[in-house]
Amino acid sequence: MRVLTQDRYGSADVLRLEEVPVPEPGPGQVRLRVHAAGVNALDWHLMRGAPLLVRPALGLRRPKHAERGVDVAGVVEAIGPGAASRFAIGDAVLGWCFGAFADYACADQDELVAKPPSIDFEQAAAIPTSATTAWRGLHRTVELQPGQRVLIIGASGGVGSYAVQIAKAAGAEVTGVCSARNVELVRSLGADHVVDYTREDPLRGNIRYDVIVELAGTTSPLRYRHALTRRGTLVLSSGVGGRWLGPLGRMILGLAASPFVSQRIALLAATTDPDELQAVTALVESGAIRPVMDRRFPLAEAAEAIRYIEMGHTQGKSVVVMS
Repeated sequence: MRVLTQDRYGSADVLRLEEVPVPEPGPGQVRLRVHAAGVNALDWHLMRGAPLLVRPALGLRRPKHAERGVDVAGVVEAIGPGAASRFAIGDAVLGWCFGAFADYACADQDELVAKPPSIDFEQAAAIPTSATTAWRGLHRTVELQPGQRVLIIGASGGVGSYAVQIAKAAGAEVTGVCSARNVELVRSLGADHVVDYTREDPLRGNIRYDVIVELAGTTSPLRYRHALTRRGTLVLSSGVGGRWLGPLGRMILGLAASPFVSQRIALLAATTDPDELQAVTALVESGAIRPVMDRRFPLAEAAEAIRYIEMGHTQGKSVVVMS
């Protein structure tokens, strides 16, 4: 079987497609015949081992986990020993695992949910990390209420395209910020207002937001204060920085300022939570949200898929397909 691996940190040039034996599932795991795998910013951060602050967890000199790919959609082919399985052979599922850019991958059963029959495997692979991050930011970080005003900066990207839809499904008044080429896309997702940041500063004017979700940009966290209501919340999930802290430096600065201002500043990061994944797949099944598909790469071009996502400016989600 084929799997995308790396033995050192660096650009997409360090990635290579290798032939390895088909893996055997361990206790509590299932083996999947992978149909598609989502591409995330997390993939290129792991590829580069960046920022350096996280290297002790990832591997100081080389990756602890050589296989790339986290978001997976496929069919259960084998079940590991031990506890009774939540799934049966032949079940279609989506979720998280190490080494999703492969023909086969083993995943913990608790990291998977059933694939909604209304979507295909490529759409399913576009859901796990981005959709759950958006859901967490709006329903756990701020507990969004109907009628609240929400500003989403980076509304056309992987997380942003879900955030617009999830906020609308919750009854919020949504303003999406994106570039000119993505205005119609963001409007089609249900945004009540769309701001082209190349022509207009979304923070100028008299509108005050209950929630600002920043998924792109490098604006100082303190500059958002005048665009928030007195008890509004800024959710930070982006930024650039040095080799050691990367975007974390800017996010930590915002968090440190939070106790000294009336508004709240919160951080949002990608994690794996099957309850959140179940919540967003239920929204997909109901038709309230949908994956926005950008590009599809064959497994042979998985390295290029990560290179593409690292460049930024994606429209929704890109996936790697195995057949």
